[in-house]
Amino acid sequence: MNKPLVVIFAAICFDAVGIGLVFPILPRLLEAVTHSLDIVAYIGVMTALYAAMQFVFAPVLGALSDTLGRRPVLLISLAGAAINYLVMAFAPQLWMLFIGRAVAGLTSANIAVATAYITDITPEDKRAGRFGLFSAMFGIGFIIGPVLGGVLGDHWIRLPFIAAALLNAANLILAVFVLPESRPPARRKIDLAALNPLKPLGWVFSMKGLLPIVLVYFILSGAGEAYGTCWALWGFDTFGWNGLWIGLSLGAFGLCQTLAQAFLPGPTARLLGERKAFVAGIACACVALAVMAFADQGWMVFAIMPVFALSGIGTPAFQALATRQVDAERQGQLQGVLASAVSLATIIAPLAFSTLYFAMQKEWPGAIWLSVIAINLVAVPLVLLGTRRHEASGVAVGANLSRSSCMDGPSWARGKMTT
Repeated sequence: MNKPLVVIFAAICFDAVGIGLVFPILPRLLEAVTHSLDIVAYIGVMTALYAAMQFVFAPVLGALSDTLGRRPVLLISLAGAAINYLVMAFAPQLWMLFIGRAVAGLTSANIAVATAYITDITPEDKRAGRFGLFSAMFGIGFIIGPVLGGVLGDHWIRLPFIAAALLNAANLILAVFVLPESRPPARRKIDLAALNPLKPLGWVFSMKGLLPIVLVYFILSGAGEAYGTCWALWGFDTFGWNGLWIGLSLGAFGLCQTLAQAFLPGPTARLLGERKAFVAGIACACVALAVMAFADQGWMVFAIMPVFALSGIGTPAFQALATRQVDAERQGQLQGVLASAVSLATIIAPLAFSTLYFAMQKEWPGAIWLSVIAINLVAVPLVLLGTRRHEASGVAVGANLSRSSCMDGPSWARGKMTT
C-alpha cells in the first residue's frame, strides 16, 4: 500500500476512534463539569450538535477541496482536530465542551475530502477494494475507540481526549511530510449552491416511489442514534458499569457487527431474497433489544451480541433494494438524497431519545430499547410496500450487495449503530 493511502486510512481510523472514545466517558464528564446528575438532555444536545456540524460542513469541505486542493483541507482539519481535543481535555466549563464538540463535528466532516482523495488516486477497477478498506478502518476505529475511552477514562476522565489529540497530531505530522496533493487546485470560484446540505432532499418528490425508501433510511438511522445517546447511561443505571465495561460492550458490538456485515449479507440475500433478508435483520434486532430491555445482569448483554450483530444483514439488503428504485443515470442523486436523510436523522433523533430516556430513567432505563423496537417495526411495512414492484427484478443480487457492503461498511462507520 502506498504512503498517501496509509495517511488517509489513518485519518479515517482516528476520526472513528475520536467519536467512539467519547461515548463511555461523556456522562461522567458532564456530571463533573455541571456538578449535576441530570445530564441526559446535555448528551442529546451534544450528540445532535456534532451531527449537525457534520451535516453542514461535509459539503463545504468537499467543495473547498475541489477548489483549493485536497491536501490543504485535510491538513487544516487534522490540525483542528488535534487542537480541539486538547482544549476539550482541559475545558472547565460546559459551554467550552459544547464548542469543542461542534469543532469535532466540523473536523470529522473531512471524511468527504478523504473519500475524494481515494477516488483521485485509485483506478476505477480498484476503487471497490479500497472503499472496502475505508469502511474497515472506520470499523476498527469504532471498535478501538469505546474500549480505549473506557480504559483511559477510568484513570482520569479527561485522559481519552489527550489520547485523541496525540493521535491526530501524529497523523498531522505524518501527512505534512508524506501526503502529496492528489489533484491540482481548480482556480475557479466555489459554487455556493453546492454547499447547501438541504438541496438533495428536494429531489425526493421528483422521483416516483422514492419517498418510502427515504423514510425508511430516516427511520432506521434515527433508531440507531439511541445507542450512541443512551447506551452509556443505560449501562451505568442498570448494571453499574464503569467506563471500561461500557467501552467493552460497545467494542464487542462493533466487532460482532463488523464480522456479520463482512461475511453474511451476500449469502443471506441469495438464500432468502433481499426483502426477507431485511425482515430477518429487523427480527434479530428486535429480539436482542427485547432481551436488553429486560436484562438485569450485564453478562446477558454480551450473550445476546451475536444475535444483535445479525441485525446487520438487513442494511445491505435494503440498500440493494433501494438502488432498484431509480435507473442507472440517477444513482448519484439517490445516494445524495439518502445521505441527507441519514444526516437529518442524526440531528433530530439524539434530542428525542435523550428526552425519552430522561422520562424513563428512574422507573425503567431499559424501556428505551422497547421504543427502538417500535421504531424499527414501522420500517417493515414501508419496505415491503415500497419495494413490492421490484421484488421480481432481474438485477443480480450478489452484485448489488457487494457494492453496498463495500461502500457502507459497518454501521458504526457513520458514527452510529443502525439495523
